[in-house]
Amino acid sequence: MDDNKLLREILNDEEYCDVIIEVGNDPHVKIFHAHMVILHYRSQYFQRILSTNKKKNDGTLTYIKLSNILPEIFQIILSIYFFLKIIIELVTRSKYHVTISTIGSTTESAEEIDDKVVYMEDLEKRKQVYGICGECNEPGTGSKWCQPCNAKRFKDNFKNWTGGNKDIDEFIQQSQLNAVYYKKYLEWIPFENFKVITYITKGGFGKIYSAEWSEGCIYFWDIENQKWIRHSRKVALKSLDNSSCISAEFLNEIKTHLQIYLYNVIQCYGITQDPNTKDYMMVLEYCENGNLRNYYMNNESSYGPKIEELTRIASGLLDIHNAGKIHKDFHSGNILYDMGYPYISDLGMCKPANNEKQLVKQEGIYGVLPYMAPEVLRGYQYTKASDIYSFGIMMNEYISEETPYNNIPHNNALTIKICKGLRPNIFKYTPKLLADLITKCWDAKAENRPTSKEVYKELEKLFIEQSKYHSQINEYDDKIKLSRTSEKRSNNIQTHPQAIYTSRLLNFENLPEPINSDSECLDCQLDELDLNEINQDEENNIE
Repeated sequence: MDDNKLLREILNDEEYCDVIIEVGNDPHVKIFHAHMVILHYRSQYFQRILSTNKKKNDGTLTYIKLSNILPEIFQIILSIYFFLKIIIELVTRSKYHVTISTIGSTTESAEEIDDKVVYMEDLEKRKQVYGICGECNEPGTGSKWCQPCNAKRFKDNFKNWTGGNKDIDEFIQQSQLNAVYYKKYLEWIPFENFKVITYITKGGFGKIYSAEWSEGCIYFWDIENQKWIRHSRKVALKSLDNSSCISAEFLNEIKTHLQIYLYNVIQCYGITQDPNTKDYMMVLEYCENGNLRNYYMNNESSYGPKIEELTRIASGLLDIHNAGKIHKDFHSGNILYDMGYPYISDLGMCKPANNEKQLVKQEGIYGVLPYMAPEVLRGYQYTKASDIYSFGIMMNEYISEETPYNNIPHNNALTIKICKGLRPNIFKYTPKLLADLITKCWDAKAENRPTSKEVYKELEKLFIEQSKYHSQINEYDDKIKLSRTSEKRSNNIQTHPQAIYTSRLLNFENLPEPINSDSECLDCQLDELDLNEINQDEENNIE
């Protein structure tokens, strides 16, 4: 495949396709052409079918038969593959249903389309994508979902439940009345519906548990049997300390989940209440593999999968920014993995974006110090560029498999060094294009950092064009394997007792104007900097 070909050109040029897909059953069968790399990258569903549904492979072309999807639906998928996110889910044992969760203008180029979740006003497009509701005979609003019909069902059931709090009840009710597909509604879930509740960890603002939800969330209304179709699942229960009196912050996090839910962001199913503490809890999608740090410590990923996962994370951050929000607490502890797939979590601090640099008068700032941008440490408000700085630190952590600033206290002296240009080590064998992107992301000047869209596009390009710098990748993979020996890995994760990686209230004063390191390669090595100030301050805590 010609690496210089645009993705959209590859899609439409059979010369560059190595997969033939036979879709549908007789007499409704159509043949589609695609490219293995792109299919594998774009969808977990296609990753599965490429490995389980092959008819034969003649050495040049892979043949796949898909009898469970209508050719018309599959054609929609391929026609919009490079500027819409596609979710294909197994709803029954024999049928897959397609959810197209972002709709972009057909008059814009793929490079100019921003991901947005919108309600499709075009009735013909809704009919084509979602079909006709079996009750009202109007076009659906989501995969097997009709907003007007389901809103009436939800409303008729309002009298049968309460969360014991007027604000919560109204909040959940509004989500149910306005939901245009099944991932946009919330439920009040009685605590007794959860079994095998297990404590996982304590975050910056509350405790997190896992639990089995035997009933599970709603997927669609079964017209024939007149009941909701649900599937049991394991969930995460996230409490907010002292939330027995519900707070605006708690509802804001849930609202943010609904506003910006896309495929790379954790889903919120509803709200419950701990009967013992009376604290309210969010019921969230559970991620089996833990956070990013757990993931790279327990898995030996090579360069290719890492770039693919970083691209997905960048896509999630782009979704947040496109929704007009900033994350404000972006770090590796808030990147969760399930089945090897990364999701952005903990949207509690998400706020409307303001790109202007404004000094915030407050008692302190919340965050995890190593991931916080210099301007934020100096008391200026978070911006999208601040999220990009955090993304750069996280990206370097995953590539190097080293926790940032793990062997020194996270105190005032460290913040001074960060403002003066200190950054974590960039792994020596990181391919240059990726190292350059990391350096751009953590630039001392917010205005010099790339946007989330630029980061996403660059990572996607790096993933697609890996063959261009094959030797660098091989060297990286070989050297990172050596760094995983037990002794070296122990040094990589050895943590100073005052190195803190959960969000907390921080307050610093009189920090210097941020500058980039004057080191020639900007690859700041701790032993090249004067650490006397840090060592002298080791016993001081930041409160």
